[in-house]
Amino acid sequence: MKIYTKTGDNGTTALFGGTRVPKHHIRIESYGTVDELNSHLGLIRDQEINAHYKALLMNVQDKLFTIGAILATDPEKAILKNGKERLNIEKIKAEDIELLEQEMDAMNEALPPMTHFVLPGGHQTVSFCHIARCVCRRAERLASALNDLEPFEPNALMYLNRLSDYLFVLARKLSQDLQANEIKWIPEKH
Repeated sequence: MKIYTKTGDNGTTALFGGTRVPKHHIRIESYGTVDELNSHLGLIRDQEINAHYKALLMNVQDKLFTIGAILATDPEKAILKNGKERLNIEKIKAEDIELLEQEMDAMNEALPPMTHFVLPGGHQTVSFCHIARCVCRRAERLASALNDLEPFEPNALMYLNRLSDYLFVLARKLSQDLQANEIKWIPEKH
């Protein structure tokens, strides 16, 4: 299989189902940003972090491929003529969202309470996590805009929302694990 097809040379790309759209279409921006997020999570997973976090991040990466496939599917061609779904993969379930919530709760039990916003940084791994959190928020904003135009499975959008929260808590937990200095943001007064 060749990587290059030359079919996108005119600035369009095909959705799952064959519909061609401009490469700047909100649907392409949405799943492209989810793909970008997935790459950032791979970078975090490549760091010297707890094996449990690595395994969970691999699970998240799998779920992001699912979300990307959902976002890349033309809603008008999502159902085949025989009534079956074109996208024959397991969707995002409530349990997937609950797993992120349980993981956050477990990490929060080991962390000091938050009294201020936290400045990103303190350790390279923590910074990677904050970058991933920001990319996740952008993916969520784009997916939300797409959902306003062409609704898709609600659990996919909820998963992105919960994932950005998870990445924030993970950044705090990694700061603790790596003995990095967590710097509180304290606004200067006039």
